[in-house]
Amino acid sequence: MSSQVPPPLPQGAGYGVVVGLGVAFAIGMVWVTKMLKKTFNEDANSTETFMVANRTIGTGLTSCAVISSWLYSSALLGATLLTYSYGLALGVWWGASASTMITLMAYLAIQAKRRAPNAHTLLEIIKVRYGKRAHQLWIFLCLLNNTFVFTSMIVGSSTSVSALTGMNVIASSYLLPLGVAVYTYFGGLKATFLTDYVHTFIIMIIICWFTIKVITVNEIGSIGALYDAVVLAGKEKPVSGNYQGSYLTMRSEQCLYFGILHVTGNIGAVIMDTGFWQKGFSADFAATVPGYILGGVASFSVPWAFGTIVGLAALALEKTSGWPTFPNAMTPSEVNAGLVLPYVAQTVAGKAGAGAILVTIFMSTTSIASAQMIATSSIISFDIYGTYVNKTPTNAELLRWSHIGVVFSSLFISTLATAFHKGGVDMTWLLYMIGLLTCPGVFPTCLALLWRGQTKAAAIAAPIVGMASGLAVWFGTAYAYYGEITITSTGGTMPCLLATITAFVVPLPVTVVISLVQNNKFDWSVLGQIEQVRPDEGKSSLPGHTQQEETNPSFFTPERTKYLTRMSRWAAFWAVFTIIGHVLLWPVPMFGARMSFSKSFFIAWVAISLIWLWFTLVVAIFYPLVDGGLQQMWAVLKRKRGGNGARQSKEPQVLGSSTEEVGVFPKV
Repeated sequence: MSSQVPPPLPQGAGYGVVVGLGVAFAIGMVWVTKMLKKTFNEDANSTETFMVANRTIGTGLTSCAVISSWLYSSALLGATLLTYSYGLALGVWWGASASTMITLMAYLAIQAKRRAPNAHTLLEIIKVRYGKRAHQLWIFLCLLNNTFVFTSMIVGSSTSVSALTGMNVIASSYLLPLGVAVYTYFGGLKATFLTDYVHTFIIMIIICWFTIKVITVNEIGSIGALYDAVVLAGKEKPVSGNYQGSYLTMRSEQCLYFGILHVTGNIGAVIMDTGFWQKGFSADFAATVPGYILGGVASFSVPWAFGTIVGLAALALEKTSGWPTFPNAMTPSEVNAGLVLPYVAQTVAGKAGAGAILVTIFMSTTSIASAQMIATSSIISFDIYGTYVNKTPTNAELLRWSHIGVVFSSLFISTLATAFHKGGVDMTWLLYMIGLLTCPGVFPTCLALLWRGQTKAAAIAAPIVGMASGLAVWFGTAYAYYGEITITSTGGTMPCLLATITAFVVPLPVTVVISLVQNNKFDWSVLGQIEQVRPDEGKSSLPGHTQQEETNPSFFTPERTKYLTRMSRWAAFWAVFTIIGHVLLWPVPMFGARMSFSKSFFIAWVAISLIWLWFTLVVAIFYPLVDGGLQQMWAVLKRKRGGNGARQSKEPQVLGSSTEEVGVFPKV
């Protein structure tokens, strides 16, 4: 994608990774799916397995999946390019936008377990509570969210793959999701969890190696030397809006604006992403809160440590002869396309570094793509086909349409990414504007589980008014600031920030006022009527049409109810604690401090970020193994296990079992 830098790797490397590794993972996951069926009777041809992994995912694998959910290729590329542009404050803000959202999702996930233990999707809950009109609106909102999140990742990834290998960017856009579609087609959500682990294993190893490699490369040599180089860069090209123009300050106006924008936007990206809800439904009831909280806290480190070190290293390395564009500076289009990370990799490790980043981008893309495909396919099968086309579908029919959804989402997203490439839309534009589309449904969605007073009319009106208001502010401020409405003007910081805040905030007073005027109270027990999908013994209604007690009579035992209440309080505590700590007590006071980092403070800052990064590696790689994974692997390899189904067995069911509470409260 760069006119001034030849790709460090041949096209064959690009096709080899994108196609070769894609095929290898597809074959591997198909084999694993078959072995799980033989060993644990985990049948991917069951909708319960395909959609929610039989609700048996343990703490270790849940936390790994949460970390994997934030290893977006766009996050790795975006955190480095924005740190390069605005300074080290960016990494903290990006980390906060990940950790706070996940801990908030932990609270919502446990509430979903309490209210609707047999639910498969968020939209299923919306339909039961508010009816078909609200259900149709949420289908639109969730598909819009998943579409833009998925597409932004493909746009950034395909651009980087093209820059690293010279591979055609359109071919990359179509081939990156291809292997994912194959193993997701056959393995469903269980395959997603397993591949999350494998992908995260590889990504975290490369990230930890690469951060150390960047610091110790001859052109830098140490954290202190990196500090000296960045201080000099701040004097040569000071950052407008930063304290004294320094890259080494938390007082950065652009980082503050992006932080508010990204924290707000990511609330919408998580809450309105049915994939996060499915992972919550898939986790064993005792694993939901600890898995989400552990994964959420650990996920903070990746954009903080990786973005800070690599982004600042680019400032130090761009003046050396090994820099790809030397003696020229990177063009704005190269920076906005996310090429800072590939250029740093090429500089510090040559072709080996470029290859490592190529593999990392592939892994992070395919991991997220699998979850997005499952989320989209669930909407197509459950919420469109099973509600409006065939109201009494069999398990096989639902599964068939889930498969159709996987294939459709792969082709549609690749086509949309191609359209963005051809239209001049880059990853940075998508990063800034996406919150406008993801935020209008946040408050109505949360209140659907937390407030019995929200009415149907309020739930429908609030997101519509919010999105209309956000779009009006977006176009209006873009014209006011730049005198035109173009891709460039609508991608500006202030138009995107004001529009996102408007789309986020406006629905709250709308839904509260309408609900208070109508003054109706919802009976939470109605959500308990959602049932699991039965095996194919003739036609059976979709979940939500018969009593929950028929399929799950023992779920609400007094002990389990008490445990879920306790976990709900812990989740609320961690959500509040993380938001206060990672947003209000960390970056905000440091923004007001008006200081640049001293060398000793910077060294401590980077060292702590690296320690946190290695903690994330332990949580993502080793904890799932300790939490039952080793026994699982051994059982699969030896094929000693069998029986009447995984859900009746006494051993852990997947990589990572639930907490010790499982011994007290029997599994569903």
